[in-house]
Amino acid sequence: MGRSRYLRAVHPGPSGGLDPERPEELLECLTGVAERIGRPAVLIAMDDLSAIAVSRIAPMLQDRFRIPHQPDGLPARVADKAELSRLCARWEIPHPETVIPASGAEAAEAAWRLGLPVVAKWSRPWLLPVGDGLRSTTLVHTAAEARGLYERSARAGSPLLLQRFLPAGPDTDWFFHGCFTRDGHPLLVGSGRKELSWPVRTGLTAMGRWLPDPAVEEAGLRLARRLGYQGILDLDFRRDERGCFRLVDFNPRPGAQFRLFTDGAGLDVVQALYLDLTGQRVPEPVGGPGRVFVAENYALLAGLRGPLPQRRSAAAAAAPVPAVPPAPVATAATAAAATIPAQEAAPGVAGRTGGASGSGGSGGSGGVARRGPVRAAPPVERGRVELAWFAADDVLPFLAMIAAFLGRGAGKGARGAWNTLSGVPARGRRTARAAARAPRQRGGPALAAPPDAQGPGAPPGAAEQTGTAETAETAEPDGLVTR
Repeated sequence: MGRSRYLRAVHPGPSGGLDPERPEELLECLTGVAERIGRPAVLIAMDDLSAIAVSRIAPMLQDRFRIPHQPDGLPARVADKAELSRLCARWEIPHPETVIPASGAEAAEAAWRLGLPVVAKWSRPWLLPVGDGLRSTTLVHTAAEARGLYERSARAGSPLLLQRFLPAGPDTDWFFHGCFTRDGHPLLVGSGRKELSWPVRTGLTAMGRWLPDPAVEEAGLRLARRLGYQGILDLDFRRDERGCFRLVDFNPRPGAQFRLFTDGAGLDVVQALYLDLTGQRVPEPVGGPGRVFVAENYALLAGLRGPLPQRRSAAAAAAPVPAVPPAPVATAATAAAATIPAQEAAPGVAGRTGGASGSGGSGGSGGVARRGPVRAAPPVERGRVELAWFAADDVLPFLAMIAAFLGRGAGKGARGAWNTLSGVPARGRRTARAAARAPRQRGGPALAAPPDAQGPGAPPGAAEQTGTAETAETAEPDGLVTR
């Protein structure tokens, strides 16, 4: 982006890198930037670490920058996976069933109870030591792996969470973008569906479409109001096998595909926040649904390696599916209530559960667990295709991306040739077979897996653990866990 003709200046960041736990260097850096600019400028964090660090030094930057007001270190709270799970349980936002074990034995037992494989997350991933081999999210296939991860909690710097695995598939990954003024009042919001991702089934959107979905939008709006959120947020949802959208991630900053949510007049969430912070009127959004976002480099890879976008058939949309209540969060001891400042939801938001009026849905005012399946969005006109890199009036960023893309491809090709000569592929094939195993859910219907998908490490009886569930589409490893 530094090559864009619209970029006036680039200011170097802290010399020692960004550390949210020690934001003093960032404060010194931003103070120098403000002095060079000479007048208050709008400051928008574009990643989680920046959002957390800026929120901690915001009181000392108020005279130098226009910053969204986030009470009580809110970005760090919602980026904390354990805090987010408690928040969802408190406000009845459907969330993958989560266990916070207090010992290695509890971690092993929870892995079996949730159903292998399970998703393991570190509560505060920004505390993970560099070069220690710990990843923020891991797909765990055995109880022994869960126990071993827990035993590394001291080095990780935050608690370990285990979550029920939600299989990926067509029409399962959705997201919500929103820009909010004080008290969580929406300026511009929208929901969208991820149609291609790279790596396949992962959290990076290679192709996405702006599609209105009342359940996703309702959950995002209610959460922002309860938090009193100001600024831009990006929420990730995974639709489970029963058609219930479950919140899997909360990003307190713009998502990579934020330009997807641009209205007919060209207003996006970043521009809306700029107008709000500078005291200008934010126009009412006009049009927008149907737009398509394409990240050219990743869409090319995803199209070659993964399935093309699919639409659900009319028969699938009409099939009845029971509603699902919000998943609880379990801890070794009684979890204290989340301390994030709460505000009442606006009238008319709570209780809208797919045609029901507060009954038979998520057990109260959850609003995103439905009586029926998640239906395809109403037909919308195909909107403009928003390319991530190419612009006819500003081609240098696109050319720089192509050069970097080809350079990385050449580097990977050279490493692959070396691995072939050194005999690594055999180990790679074993890893691939282990990653491709279908999930085995305990305590409920399971997805039937073909015999060759069980893998050599599957426990005895895994092939029979299919219950009475109907054969479903082949489940793939949860891409969200590979970030």
